[in-house]
Amino acid sequence: MIRRYMEKAKNVMQWGKILLPLSSIRFYPPQFILRNPVLEGVTAAFNNGHEVAVIVFNLKDTNEITDQLSQSQYTQLIKQIKKAFRKTIESQIVKLDVITLEDFYGDGLTLFIKVDDANHCLSEINMIMAKIIYSVEAILRQQFPILQPEFESGYMYVEKKNYSIMHSVESARRQAIAMAEKRIKSEWNEMVQTIKKIIFKKDIKLLAQPIIDVATKEVKAVEMLTRGPDGTVLESPLQLFSVARQTGLLYELELLVIEKVLEQIKATRCRQNIFVNCTPLTLSNIRFIGDLKIIMEKYKNISPLQITFEVTENDSIEGLKNFIYNIKMLRLMGYKIAMDDTGAGYSSLSIISEIMPDIIKIDRSVIQNIDKNSVKESMLQGLMLIAREAGSIVVAEGIENEAEASVLKRNNVDLAQGFFYARPAALVRM
Repeated sequence: MIRRYMEKAKNVMQWGKILLPLSSIRFYPPQFILRNPVLEGVTAAFNNGHEVAVIVFNLKDTNEITDQLSQSQYTQLIKQIKKAFRKTIESQIVKLDVITLEDFYGDGLTLFIKVDDANHCLSEINMIMAKIIYSVEAILRQQFPILQPEFESGYMYVEKKNYSIMHSVESARRQAIAMAEKRIKSEWNEMVQTIKKIIFKKDIKLLAQPIIDVATKEVKAVEMLTRGPDGTVLESPLQLFSVARQTGLLYELELLVIEKVLEQIKATRCRQNIFVNCTPLTLSNIRFIGDLKIIMEKYKNISPLQITFEVTENDSIEGLKNFIYNIKMLRLMGYKIAMDDTGAGYSSLSIISEIMPDIIKIDRSVIQNIDKNSVKESMLQGLMLIAREAGSIVVAEGIENEAEASVLKRNNVDLAQGFFYARPAALVRM
């Protein structure tokens, strides 16, 4: 490894390691990447219940750029790139969420950040990457109009279950680099094949989490949650869906989830209402309605009235031209629509009036510690007014204790789910 770094250091066309001091973010050269700055930050994030994402940014077309510049000009470009990333990250990401920004020579820059809510990780990371790249490219194009620098990015989550955090960090960084570079002979190709194999073999399992009537404590519905192959990195839904999304196989994976849900309903003869998660990307796919009809043909005894499609993530639906049409078609077919993550961002609120969901699920960020926060209770009351105006049933997510549950009861919230009521488990007939 040392020899490799020394060889790279000889090449002046690689990313330099001389960096300007940062006010809130520190760069650490490669010889320090396995020391406390990263490991302590990741460990602390895990101990506080956070996920940690590793995001890699690479400069595209490096060879073409170096051909146009002298050594001194390239050195100046690299300095300006690092300045632009530092400035953008400081403006785009809350300081407390940044663990560190690392300099990995030719492998680019790697950002370690905390992500608070696992339910929002996929869309949040994609949004962060897009904003950072857009801003950095805009800054650099003003400074280097002839070059027009562009960047590619990839991300991965640090695995919590690994025996060594150091190993998890390095593994996540390596996989994020592969995602950014999409190298044919790399872990990128291996991960594509792994996801394809999972889909082909239908190697996922589903857990059911009950949705409870707050007043009566009766089970009113069940949300199905996906897990990847047991004992693998992709067992975590974060890893599974992030890899599927980046490899272009998210649609196929989510169709598999729908089919497995129907399979379990048939096997258990479950009569409860079932919530199935779908991203806007899948729900807006032009093939979705037709593919759904083909799947449902295998399960003719299951009524669409039993299924609720839960629109997940904080993705904007802007540009997804088939989304609203497909939602209308699902309704005509008898399916119900739930709006997830309400209160967590602008996206869910902005489309409630467009799709008029049957169910509005209030995000756990609003519910968490609501018994200690009067502002959050006021937010809950405001969201319930919106739900009533839309004719929607309210489900509060992430209830973890009796104090939070008591706030829901006094505010006449319809339904709730969370560890306080029941943990995810195998689906059984209810």
